[in-house]
Amino acid sequence: MKITKAMHQERLLKEIRKKIGDRSLNDELANILGISYDAAHRRTSLKAKLSFEEALELAKYYQISLNQFITSDQQIVVQKTSAVTETGDLQSFFKNNLSVFENLPLSDKMTIYYSAKDIPFFYTLSDTLLSRFKIYVWMNLLNAKQVFIPFLQFSPPHFETNTKELRKKYEEQNVVELWNDRTVSSILQQISFYYDTGLLQKNEAQIILKEVKELIEYIEQKTESNPKFRLYENELMHLSNDIFFHHPEQSLFAIPTNMFGYILMNDAKTCDETLNYFDHQIKNSKSMNTSGNRDRKKFFNKMYEQIENLNQKL
Repeated sequence: MKITKAMHQERLLKEIRKKIGDRSLNDELANILGISYDAAHRRTSLKAKLSFEEALELAKYYQISLNQFITSDQQIVVQKTSAVTETGDLQSFFKNNLSVFENLPLSDKMTIYYSAKDIPFFYTLSDTLLSRFKIYVWMNLLNAKQVFIPFLQFSPPHFETNTKELRKKYEEQNVVELWNDRTVSSILQQISFYYDTGLLQKNEAQIILKEVKELIEYIEQKTESNPKFRLYENELMHLSNDIFFHHPEQSLFAIPTNMFGYILMNDAKTCDETLNYFDHQIKNSKSMNTSGNRDRKKFFNKMYEQIENLNQKL
């Protein structure tokens, strides 16, 4: 059967109806598109066509994937987060992450999967020296024009309100994280590098290491006491910092392009494949929630040992 443009419009309107429930579809279109009620009615009754711009505006507003209107399985529509090249761009990054949570159907049915190549950045969103150091490292790595200055002289903008809210949103969800003993290595290598170059002083490095250890202790305690948090040790797969927001009604897959850049996909087929992939990784991982104390302590002690070894070298 040949798919016509009118069928695409009808399918888009059907998806919007699912989103708005009992609210008037004509009122919704009129408000969002800035048109009259009669003009909206002509579009909902298929007597007038939605323009390309109008269809995009509606799909964006209601977070409707356009992939369902593409007939090829080899092509999907994706979104890309804005580039972060200077500290001022971080404000938009944190706001965009908050909007991801706001646009997803958060409930007990939502589960966030995080493949933790590095310590998940949500945990370093705090008013600590560790948080400031992570931003310092990110900005030096992202901005080719960044002049390396001593860490002591680095002062990022104040966006504590957004970061606290973002971390709170993350920690309120059902979360599945895949770690291995190398997850902590990245931050330790960064501390070592900036200390060796003289840009990070010994007392600063020691404080940051202390805060890293406290964060790992928090994760360990969370593993033992928080039923909404599941942690797995995966020694077989290469972890990637992928984040997958899974919900039966609407999922979102975020693939990192750099420290602060993500490709976002909500294509149903891709999200189903991603869920299967995470399930497969979990089957080949060891649960730190259900393991005995011996295995759990062994896992966390590997990280504590790395932290202490670096502390001794300073």
